[in-house]
Order: sequence, then C-alpha cells, then structure tokens
Amino acid sequence: MRVEYREEPCRSALNRVQGMPFGWSLNPYMGCVHRCTFCYVRAFEARADRPADDRYGTSIRVKTNVAEVLRRELARPSWEREPVAIGAATDPYQPAEGRYRLTRGCIEALADAANPFAIITRGPLIVRDLDVLVTAARTADVSVTFSIPTLDPEIWRRTEPGTAPPQQRLRALERLVDAGVRTGVGMAPILPGLTDRPEQLAEVVRAARAAGATGIWANLLYLKPGTREHFLDALEHDWPELLPHYERLYARRAYLPAEETKPVREQVRALARSHGIRDRRRVRLEPPPEPEQLRFAV
Repeated sequence: MRVEYREEPCRSALNRVQGMPFGWSLNPYMGCVHRCTFCYVRAFEARADRPADDRYGTSIRVKTNVAEVLRRELARPSWEREPVAIGAATDPYQPAEGRYRLTRGCIEALADAANPFAIITRGPLIVRDLDVLVTAARTADVSVTFSIPTLDPEIWRRTEPGTAPPQQRLRALERLVDAGVRTGVGMAPILPGLTDRPEQLAEVVRAARAAGATGIWANLLYLKPGTREHFLDALEHDWPELLPHYERLYARRAYLPAEETKPVREQVRALARSHGIRDRRRVRLEPPPEPEQLRFAV
C-alpha cells in the first residue's frame, strides 16, 4: 500500500471533545496506516465526505508544527491544565512518528507544562519515548493504554492489518511498567462471535497480568455509518458465515444494548479480579502533591 504524507501546519493543537470521558484531545497526525477494519474514525471521515473505505489510511496529514502550537496553547492564562487524551482519532505511534517525532515533541511540551495526559496506542514505538514519559509522569498524572482486543493471530492479521502484533505491544507495556509508567490494556473492540469467547477473553487477561498491566477494561464493537459499511464488507470477505449474525445484531443501531455488552464486560472484570490485575509497579512515578495555600491568621 502506497501512503502519501502531507506535511501541513495546524492552527490549533488541542480539540474540545463532547460526549467522551475526556474533555480535550490531541492528534499529531490525521489518518492512520493501521487501517483497522473496525476503526470508528471511518465514521467521522464519511461524515466529512472523505474516503472511509479501503482508501482510508493512504493519505496521512502530518501537523508539522503541532508541538509548537501546543506549547502556546498550554501557556495561555485561561488554560487550566485539564487532562488531554492523545490518540483519540488516530494512533500517535503509527510508523510516521518514527520519522517526524511529533508525538514526542507534544509529550515534552506537556511535561514542561506539568499537564496531565493519557495515551492510547497500538504502537510499540512508544518505548523510544520512555525518557520523556518518565519525566512527564514525575510532573503530572500520566497513563498509557495499549489496545489489545485479541491475541488470535488470524483475527489480528485480518482486522488490524497495519498494526504491530499483540505480543509486541505486551512487551512494550512491560517496558513502560518496569520504568514506573502507569500502563494498562484496553480490550477494544471485542467482536461478537469472533473474539468474545470466554477462553479468548481469559487469554488476553492472563497475558496482560503477565506483562504487569496496571489495569484492564473492555468495550464491544460499535458500527456507525462509514465504519459499518467497511467492516461488514471485510467481514463478508473473511468470515461470511458471520455476516447474517452481525446484520441482525446491528440492524438499525450502531451500539449494542446493555444486555449484549454487560455480560462481556462483567466477564473481563471477573477475570481481572481472579488474575489479580492491579497496580503492582515496583517503581511508581507520581507528580508531587499540589502545594497547600498558606493560611494567615487574622
């Protein structure tokens, strides 16, 4: 697959987010060569009248000045050091980061501003930036999540064609935890009928525990227009026997109801408890406590 990299400066780095567990996001790149068949960003691309099919991931926007713009935004008097999510719309450690080092520059800016942030990635390249992550974790709350929905090699190859193997992500997770960075696993998206069998869930949880994950969570697939069409086309090609099942599950809806999602999430939580997944770091990097305001007797 030939990829075009478009080097374009940006006018803003931080993006206000609605309806998510975080209020601000940061994406040094737009577009992602991982080309996961289930990627929810395809839905946003379709809404913006940009390609969400096989062409997605063939054109990557590189925000060449994003770290400098971020520094200016963090220095504004109105900025209140709110947590920032890195990688909400594109993987910050996709291969382009090896050349452009924009994510690294943004982490350095956040560390200098003592600003909390969280990273979600499928990219083992993050271990290159252990030094700046350690520095940042000493000044503000920092967390990393590796997305690892399955360890099945065939399902991984077909659904995440441009990503590093799950075992590489687990080795990277172990490196970060050993250095003291709080790092967990996100089992997302779990694919009904493909990666939701009890033994498959247990396999990921056991591997996360062995790597030292400080936490684990799970979420099931959702299919908004744009993502839906591409995913179902890929499913028909790779697992045609499952297509009728998905068409029934997601008929007229993007999100599965609670009766479908709750049992799987509860299984993962029970597995996490039984395998003892918790923060077991021998070195815990934490920011210093906020200074107490002086109180003057009147």
